[in-house]
Amino acid sequence: MTSGTAPQHTPAHSADASRLARRSRAQTKVRWELLRNLVRKDLKVKYKGSSLGFAWSLANPLLILVVYTFVFQIVLKSQVPRFGIYLMSGLLIWNAFSGSVSAACGSVVANANLVKKVRFPLAVLPLSAVGFAAVHFLLQLLVLFVVILILGYSLLGPELLLLVPAGAVALTFTIALSLLVSSLNVRYRDTSHLLDVALLAWFWVNPMVYAFGLIQDRLHEWTWVYLLNPMAVVVVSFQRAIYDPPPGNRAGPTTVLADMGYRFYLEHLAIAGFISLVLLWVGLHVFRTMQADFAEDL
Repeated sequence: MTSGTAPQHTPAHSADASRLARRSRAQTKVRWELLRNLVRKDLKVKYKGSSLGFAWSLANPLLILVVYTFVFQIVLKSQVPRFGIYLMSGLLIWNAFSGSVSAACGSVVANANLVKKVRFPLAVLPLSAVGFAAVHFLLQLLVLFVVILILGYSLLGPELLLLVPAGAVALTFTIALSLLVSSLNVRYRDTSHLLDVALLAWFWVNPMVYAFGLIQDRLHEWTWVYLLNPMAVVVVSFQRAIYDPPPGNRAGPTTVLADMGYRFYLEHLAIAGFISLVLLWVGLHVFRTMQADFAEDL
């Protein structure tokens, strides 16, 4: 063989590569099946013994819509028109995020006996919490769409396409943070308590019960710093996609939506997506580093 001749792959090498590929596909299939079964189990357990069962997940957004509309629009006289729809447009995705991260935080600790006795891909534990919340979110979003159409508000338009990139960013950020806090909570049990406080404060930082214009009025040219919060970007993007403001897009002297175009949202979603991917890398690295000691720490 001359120096310029490309190396030849022997049949043995090809057979080994084929076996590795089949093994990889089989392992991936097992992980997905395990994740799917865990999500299904959580859904069954949550509504076991309940009279309405899974219907509670559909009734929940309706009850929240009625309560918050009464409190903020009738009692507190919010100047945001169609306040209930504005609130729910951002609140549903926030609830899915916060519920996922909260449940994922304690997922490994709650399954301590399983972790100690059975060898399986441990990442499916926090990911099952994300999958559980995602199923609820999609069903509740469908209920919100039906309510909006019944009320006669505009819904079907090109702005709905913003749900795709906004949902992708929300999912990436949720998985990233879920992996991170679930691994940290095994060794540092105060993580769950700190997370509860952080999520409570974080809720009010996102423009859901107040118009986005209030942030712009106070931060002015520093609003971009506020929008480094990926969930704030996701929330305002969902509001732009779902909420149909009356002509003028005003709440008194304050603008309700962040922007009426699409470029603003796509640019900030790109930044939020980059931040989410960096956090995902960190979350995966921390989880893989710490999971070897899970059984001992538990």
